[in-house]
Amino acid sequence: MAHNNQPASTEALFREFTLGGLRLANRIVMAPMTRNFSPGGVPGADVADYYRRRAEAGVGLIMTEGTYIAHPSSGRAMAVPRFQGGATIDGWTRVAEAVHQAGGRIFPQIWHVGLSGRPPGPGVDADVRLRGPSGLWADGTKDDGRPLTVTEIEDLVEAYGTSAALARERGFDGIEIHAAHGYCIDQFFWAHTNRRDDAYGGGITERSRFGAQVIAECRRATAPDFPICVRISQWKLGDMAARLVHSPDQLAQFLAPLSEAGADMFHCSTLKFWEPEFEGSDLNLAGWARKLTGKPAITVGSVNGNTDTEPRAVNNNAADVAAMVARDEFDLVAVGRALIANPGWAEITKRGAFDELVPFDNETVGEILY
Repeated sequence: MAHNNQPASTEALFREFTLGGLRLANRIVMAPMTRNFSPGGVPGADVADYYRRRAEAGVGLIMTEGTYIAHPSSGRAMAVPRFQGGATIDGWTRVAEAVHQAGGRIFPQIWHVGLSGRPPGPGVDADVRLRGPSGLWADGTKDDGRPLTVTEIEDLVEAYGTSAALARERGFDGIEIHAAHGYCIDQFFWAHTNRRDDAYGGGITERSRFGAQVIAECRRATAPDFPICVRISQWKLGDMAARLVHSPDQLAQFLAPLSEAGADMFHCSTLKFWEPEFEGSDLNLAGWARKLTGKPAITVGSVNGNTDTEPRAVNNNAADVAAMVARDEFDLVAVGRALIANPGWAEITKRGAFDELVPFDNETVGEILY
């Protein structure tokens, strides 16, 4: 573990990084974290200030919280921001401008929840009908609807492209496509929720088809050099032990269509960045994604997270993840809850002043969901 007053131990986090034509000042990424702070789906001045503060403190790349794509079924939480035109995109334009003025770079994370989300109740639009590939929720129960038709799938693909085009038009530096954690694209990936017998179902390569089409449409709707990052995970909300793949060979089969469709980078969500993904190798999921595709990769998972001790303290492991960057296991490091609790995390870490970091507290900083 790293020790206080040793800023050189995290030096690798502060090296410049280039993704195509996009230059980042360092390897630190703000992880996307849902906050439900945008009434009516419109991010306000408080949201712009929230992201600006992290950019001012030296975060190299900000991934926004998940934003609902331009489709009526994308989600039903009424305070989750939209990326759908009108007031929603005007609000996000002001966010991007604030981040750029602070010297930062920012990608919106574009998102469709699929058959996942809050039950009816306060803050939920009960008129939104959620849809998924096979009409199955993650627990295997049937929805009251039916599997998506091919025409409906094509409409979803187009909606992702619409939101991607808005991001480029309004000056964002790239996009991240949320294809993790049991949401819509991941529901196509996962055999547990994808029981289709057409071109979108079957083996892992076939189950990657929808995700690949989304990436290709986002590429078509933007530009050849517009950065597209794709977030993936093995685990799902409600099933932390879930696995899409069980070996490097299976992971290669899964990632190949996504890489070939135009993904520039993979954001690999794990619960603990230091845990190897497969037996016989120390590489984590990001390390394997980078090795198999040749594309840059972002790791995430409990960087400076809370310890289990009482009173809670910060698990001082930034030097450990920096050492993995220095070994070229992956390229960038996403920091989640530690950046919520500590807007100045990047600047504090650069100084090695780890005793200034405070642990994350869900009760005091608002609702945070991955």
